[in-house]
Amino acid sequence: MEFWITAALLLLNVLLLVWLLVRQPGDRGRVELVAAMTAGHERVERELRREISESARSGRQELASTFATFQQTLTQQSAEAIRTQNAQIDAFGQQLTLLQKTLSDTLTTQLQAVGESNSRRMAEVRETLDNQLAQLQQTNAAKLDEMRKTVDEKLQTTLEARLGESFKQVADRLEQVHRGLGEMQTLAQGVGDLKHLLTNVKTRGIFGEAQLSALLEQVFTVDQYQAQVVTRRGGKNPVDFAIKLPGRSDSGDPLWLPIDAKFPSDDYERLLDAQQRADVLGAEAAGKALEGRIRLEAKSIAEKYIEPPYTTDFAILFLPTEGLYAEVLRRPGLMEVLQRDYRITLAGPTTLLAMLNSLQMGFRTLALEKRSSEVWQVLGAVKTEFGKFGDVLAKVKSQTESVLNTLSSAEQRSRVMGKALRNVEALTELDSARLIPPDRDMDER
Repeated sequence: MEFWITAALLLLNVLLLVWLLVRQPGDRGRVELVAAMTAGHERVERELRREISESARSGRQELASTFATFQQTLTQQSAEAIRTQNAQIDAFGQQLTLLQKTLSDTLTTQLQAVGESNSRRMAEVRETLDNQLAQLQQTNAAKLDEMRKTVDEKLQTTLEARLGESFKQVADRLEQVHRGLGEMQTLAQGVGDLKHLLTNVKTRGIFGEAQLSALLEQVFTVDQYQAQVVTRRGGKNPVDFAIKLPGRSDSGDPLWLPIDAKFPSDDYERLLDAQQRADVLGAEAAGKALEGRIRLEAKSIAEKYIEPPYTTDFAILFLPTEGLYAEVLRRPGLMEVLQRDYRITLAGPTTLLAMLNSLQMGFRTLALEKRSSEVWQVLGAVKTEFGKFGDVLAKVKSQTESVLNTLSSAEQRSRVMGKALRNVEALTELDSARLIPPDRDMDER
């Protein structure tokens, strides 16, 4: 309040100063008036500052006193709340102890009662089980005696039958062994005869050609290969077999893949004999002889049967046994020399079968590519007809919906007629047939 009064006095002095300046007195009087007003202003300002400082000091003291009082009150209330809580906790602890003791006594009593009840029941169950087990043991003992007697009788019968059958089977097997020994002797004679036959060069060639023919028949059809074909133009030496490839020469003749069978058994047998006798020098000489024979046969095939573009630029030399093929592959660098110098590929029975299967898959792929355009045309025709079929289905759908709507209307009308005739008394079948004769056409249908 004092601050506002001082401010009002200061504002009044300013207004008086402005009023005096507006009246325009003399210069000296004006200076004195300004000086007096300035002195008054300074005095008022000092008083105003002093009063503001004293007011702030008294406000701080009052605030400190109030805060101290509040802190003391808060401390007292906290202590009182702590004492109250401690008292409540002690009371709750006493109640919890009493409740725990009561609950423990109750549980102890109940557990004792349950234990006694369980003991009685367990005794009863044990007695019942003992009785039932005794009865079961007696019954099982009786049944086991019966089963033992039955098993003994059956075992005796079965043992006698099995021993009889076993002796009979042993006799039959001995007889089969005697027959097998006779067959083995016959087979040994046949092997000797076969070895004697294979010493002939022509017979060995027929053996290789027969095995090659069997492999070709297993994979290809008759029109996919041909036997004894002269593959060179103007030549007179027919190759054992030639496969017809899909390509054509300029004259329209098929493109041939020559396959010739060779069986140098003499050199191979000498090599095997030297290896069995552990004759290193003999085995090396026989191996070189076999390698030279293979080179000679490859050169002969290349000169007699390969003539591009009527044939492929390579031919296949077929070795009819896997052992001979493996021995030739063991010769270092022989396979590469045959392919590089003579354009000859070696093949055993398994390798040739894999080659023929690969060629057959290639033939099937080419046939599928040729027929793909026909397949697309058929699919286009099917697509056109399917569009027409969709239009027909749409028409059938619309007509079916019309029929269903008509049937629904007829059903609704029949319900209306039924409701209208609900109160009319129905006649018997005889009276109805007399008044409304049945339709003969409907009966016949």
